[in-house]
Amino acid sequence: MADDDGAFNLEVDLGTFALAHAAGAVVLDVRNPDEYEQAHVPGAVLIPLPELADRWDEVPDADPLYVICALGGRSLAAAKALSERGANVLSVAGGTKGWIERGGSFVTGPGPGA
Repeated sequence: MADDDGAFNLEVDLGTFALAHAAGAVVLDVRNPDEYEQAHVPGAVLIPLPELADRWDEVPDADPLYVICALGGRSLAAAKALSERGANVLSVAGGTKGWIERGGSFVTGPGPGA
C-alpha cells in the first residue's frame, strides 16, 4: 500500500499483527539482547539492529516477515533496509511495549520461546 508521498507503507498496527501472530507469523526482534531477554513476543528471533547488516543470512525467510522492537522506530529502520533487499516485511507499530500493554503474550529469557 502506498502512502501519500508514494512510498510503500511498511507498518502494521498491533491489532493486525495480533491476528498474524495467532496465525503463525514469523517475527524478527531487532532490539538489544537485554531488552529481548526481559520480554519478547513468543517465537521472535533476535538480531539486534546494529548487527543486521552483518547477519543478513540469519534473517528468517518469511512472506511477510514481521519486524518488532520496543516502540517501532528501530523496526521501521530494519524493515526499510530489508525491503530494499527485496524482502516482504512489515514493521509492528507500537512494538513490544504496545504488544504487552494490550495483553499480548510474551516470554522471557534468551530463546525465542513457544
